Amino acid sequence: MKTTARKAERKDESLDSFYKGRILVLQKKRGYRFALDAPLLADFIRTKPGDEILELGAGNGIISLLLSLRPFRRITAVEIQPSLAGLARRNVRLNGFEDKVTVVRKDFRKYAPRKKFDIVYSNPPYIPRQTGFLSSSREKSIAKHEIKCDILDVMRKTAELLQADGKAYFVYPAKRRADLMDAAGKYRLHLCALRFVHARRREAPNLLLAEFRFGTGSVRSLRPLVLYDAGGGPTKEARRVFEGRIRGPAG
Repeated sequence: MKTTARKAERKDESLDSFYKGRILVLQKKRGYRFALDAPLLADFIRTKPGDEILELGAGNGIISLLLSLRPFRRITAVEIQPSLAGLARRNVRLNGFEDKVTVVRKDFRKYAPRKKFDIVYSNPPYIPRQTGFLSSSREKSIAKHEIKCDILDVMRKTAELLQADGKAYFVYPAKRRADLMDAAGKYRLHLCALRFVHARRREAPNLLLAEFRFGTGSVRSLRPLVLYDAGGGPTKEARRVFEGRIRGPAG
């Protein structure tokens, strides 16, 4: 890693690399740290040159960083927590993506830009209110639990800010599929592509990746993504995701 990157690292942070060192990420040693769902969503999203993109709930900026190797015009990443928004800005500068990614410190429910976006995506809080155990880190709890927002809030803002012909992408627990679909349907968002993520073959999926658009149409069911083989190592497809190699059109 570059010496300048190491100098950016603070005592309470770790400096990690992704995509074979092409992306550097500062994270808190204690507090919110991104998990596998971030690179899985980044891999699932499809961009094209000229796209204006919005992220709802940026965390430390990891997904926007990973997407920054793709073609698009600009990403606006909205994050409610000051500590994470500040970290996301530092990560953007660390990777030299200031001309591609803008971090906005704001509650996305109150975010009101004077434009709409070609792509909206989110890795929203998964754990419903009144369930699960809160972390000793409030930063982590807000990122994982529906404390500041829930899936209805996410879908409401997505529908408000998505272009009529735009696309919206989400990663969500497979066991909460019904909640995701109900929230999307309430705001006229139609499921057009779905991919389940399995830790191992023959195990039930633990995550799903979903693409939505306005209107109606058929649903593309992409082949399941299996992360680990029988020996516990990453599958060929998982290695492709973790290395940042774009998947083919068949999914």
